[in-house]
Formats: sequence, C-alpha cells, structure tokens
Amino acid sequence: MVCKLKKSLYGLKQSPHAWFERFSKVIKSRGYSQGQTDHTLLVKHSSNKRVTILVVYVDDIILIGDDFNEMEEIKRLMAMAFEVKDLRTMKYFLGMEVARSKKGISISQKKYPMDLLDETGMLSCKPIETPIEQGGKGKSFDEDSVDKGRYQRLVGKLIYLSHTRPDIAFAVSQEKPGERTFFGKNEDRMVEVFTDPDWAGSVIDRKSTSGYCTQLWGNLVTWRSEKQSVVARRSAEAEYRAMAHGICEAIWIKQLLEELKISYEFPMQLYCDNKATICIAHNPVRHDRTKHVEVDRHFITEKLEKEVISIKCIPIVQQVADIFTKGLPRPTFDFLTSKLGFIDIYSQA
Repeated sequence: MVCKLKKSLYGLKQSPHAWFERFSKVIKSRGYSQGQTDHTLLVKHSSNKRVTILVVYVDDIILIGDDFNEMEEIKRLMAMAFEVKDLRTMKYFLGMEVARSKKGISISQKKYPMDLLDETGMLSCKPIETPIEQGGKGKSFDEDSVDKGRYQRLVGKLIYLSHTRPDIAFAVSQEKPGERTFFGKNEDRMVEVFTDPDWAGSVIDRKSTSGYCTQLWGNLVTWRSEKQSVVARRSAEAEYRAMAHGICEAIWIKQLLEELKISYEFPMQLYCDNKATICIAHNPVRHDRTKHVEVDRHFITEKLEKEVISIKCIPIVQQVADIFTKGLPRPTFDFLTSKLGFIDIYSQA
C-alpha cells in the first residue's frame, strides 16, 4: 500500500523546498521579486525610491531596508500567514554575534571556537600565533590512525567558523577567539578583487591553491581558498585560474548590486601581484605559457575589452589574497588581517 501525503511533513527532504515555495508565494503577493543572483533574496523597490529586502535561511529571516512603512506592513503580513517572532534589532543570526557602533558593524562567533576547544579537549592547550606555520603545505597521515568521521565533523565546524574568520580559510582547506570581522562606513563605491595562487604548493599532488577575496566599499564581503582541480605546469596557469575565479565572483557581485539598484564605480578593480600575467592578459597574442588555459585567457580578455574589470599590479606585501594560499610569518599575517578588517574585541582601543 502506498499513501499519498496531502502536505509536506517536517523532516522530509522535500520539506525545505515546500516551505520556501509557500513563504515566497506569500511575500511575492505583496510585490516582492526573487533575486536571480541569490534565490533566498526577496526585494521590493517602492515608488519613492526606497527599498525593502528579505534574506531567508530556512526559517530564519533578516528584514532590512529604508522603507520603514513597508517593513511594518510585511511584518504584519508574515504574522498573519505564519507563526513568527519579531526579535527587533539583529544581535544574533545563525550563531553569529552582530554588534553595531557609530563606526560600523562587526560580526563574530566568540562562543563558537571556545565550544570547539572544549569539545576536542584543547581548552588548556597553548595557543599559536597563526592558523598554520609559515610554509605549511599540508601533511599526509596514516588513515588507520585517524578517526575519519570525527576529523570530517571537525573540519565542517571549522569551515563554519571561517564565515567570520576568513584568516583560517587556507588552514581549514588543507585562533584567536576574540577577533571579529568589521564592516565600516565608507563613501568609497569601489568593487575590488584580490587574487593570488600558491603555485604547486601541495606537497602531496603538486596542485596549486587559488585564493581570492572581494571588498565592497572597502569592506570584505566574500572570500575563498580552494585547491585547483588540475596541476598547473607553469605559474602563469595558476595565476590565470585564480584570476578567472576572482572575476566570476566580481561579476556575481555586480549582478547583485544591479538587482538591488545600488550604484558603484565602474570598472571593477582586480589586483594581481604578477606583472607578467597582467601583460599577457592585456596582450591578445597567443603565448605558449597560456595555451593550457585558453578558455580562462579568453574569458579574462573579454572582460577587459568590455571594461567590466580593470587589472592593476600591487606589491606582494599588499596582496591580501596571500593569506588564503599559504602559511605566513606573524608580522605579515597581522598586517594582512588588519587590511581585511579584523578587530580585537578585547583590545583597549
């Protein structure tokens, strides 16, 4: 006998989809449109040029905007259609603590790393200065001596921690609990992308690591540290793949800003510390050193010709994406984390 459910039940794999479909239907009935860059984003632009934005993560919702009348109306609509609780000004969201000041907004997970240390029995361990030692490239272990399930769970939890601590992203992909990411007020309207690879950095398979981060209005908004899928025979190949990833992220941000009708300076700026790679990107002539990355080369050249991006060379010491590709000495690590917008909540200042 087969029974047909008349409605979705909590715990079924179809439940999240059914819930969001019902929720978005109610919200769209009031004139909201669903974002194409992020489908959990619902936006309404009012005739008075004000905006209201809903960001949904399962049953946790952030409501922001400058149309205060509309915000009150949408809260009334949700209260009629669903059982909701208005928590007012956001202080916590998905385990992240949000703090506001006149200078800006800071986000941290102060309690989370302490719980991890307690869970792993490492509360009494001596802290280290950086997430991974300088030149740290990853090590191989005997699989029989490692609890694979526990290891994978711990890595997953550290990945979640990297949402507010991007400085550990490289170490996790291969702590000072009092640090948080700060988003300051800024009149600058630049979209900036920093890209950098660590060529043949893996001692296990000699694959390169791509690192990139994007800054909006001078604030860090997205970042990634990821091992490249194939071995790069030349450093230029690794550079090109890292640049292509960074440009894709910049294009996504561009589309998101356009959906929100937020103005920004054009073209977007991409920063690379390799002059040879920048010269090749501006030269459409085929080079032997780039024949293995022809698709990425044409992609980058196209975005340059259309003036979607502009590539600039910066000194290696100012390349903040370096923190996503390798272990660094303490002075360099501290300098780059400050450039990324980290503050110490226990500081006297």
